[in-house]
Amino acid sequence: MRCLLAEFTSSERHVCELMAVPRSSCRYQSRRDDGQLQERLRELAREHPRFGYRRLHLYLHREMGVNHKKVQRVYRELGLNVKRTRRRHLRRTPAPRPVLTAPNQEWALDFASDVTAAGQRFRVLGVRDNFTRQARVLEAATSFPSRRVTRELERAMAAHGKPHAIRCDNGPELTSRYFLAWAIDWKIDLVHIQPGKPTQNGGMESFNGKLRDECLNVSWFWNLFDARRKISDWKIEYNSRRPHSSLGYLTPDEFARRWQQQGGGKDAGSARLENACGAFHFPTAPTATMNLV
Repeated sequence: MRCLLAEFTSSERHVCELMAVPRSSCRYQSRRDDGQLQERLRELAREHPRFGYRRLHLYLHREMGVNHKKVQRVYRELGLNVKRTRRRHLRRTPAPRPVLTAPNQEWALDFASDVTAAGQRFRVLGVRDNFTRQARVLEAATSFPSRRVTRELERAMAAHGKPHAIRCDNGPELTSRYFLAWAIDWKIDLVHIQPGKPTQNGGMESFNGKLRDECLNVSWFWNLFDARRKISDWKIEYNSRRPHSSLGYLTPDEFARRWQQQGGGKDAGSARLENACGAFHFPTAPTATMNLV
């Protein structure tokens, strides 16, 4: 109303009639005095700088009997709102998952966990070739920092060759600066799956399920050394004696040998390895050129 009266040369009565506003409402002036509440609210805000108006209202309601709406109004008028920093979420751009046609094109990496008879918890690092299904690494330890993970990977690469890509989740040991720099030095493409979607590393999830059902859940580990021995024995059985339906009921070692005997890239037995599902991978390191056979 004051803006209209200042901008147009008209009387207060005329403006109130046009706006359908009672003249008493136009002339109303608040008589409330929030000085005491403002002073006390400032004191509490200095004592508890991370408290919002809801927590501060609990103190003021006990002392002054004010309701939360009045506290919220005065809280905003004084500009005491707590500034919150929103957490940044990593967003990855999806890309179609390539069809694997040869060993060492893509390895999968993940962790499992268990406990010994003495109550000591340990983790199991598993690395699998997504083409031949061979278990490259299956090592147990109490912890796996980035340097320990890369050391186990280098041992596997010395025995089986270097992979073009490694598919893994977003754990701290797999997203650290050291691990990312190691992948760049070795020219390995790190394929981090989308957070919260383990099905994008479904092959490794299936491997961990077999490890738990056939080894971890049926074994009693006296200590960490006993766990390493039994897990190592299961790794040998998995690679050389356990048939896989996805490989035409061949063992991973038999499938790899047959693939080599047929010159590589041909139809290796009755196994169908083409992965035409709609899975995605999310590269986070410079991509090494993948020469598909």
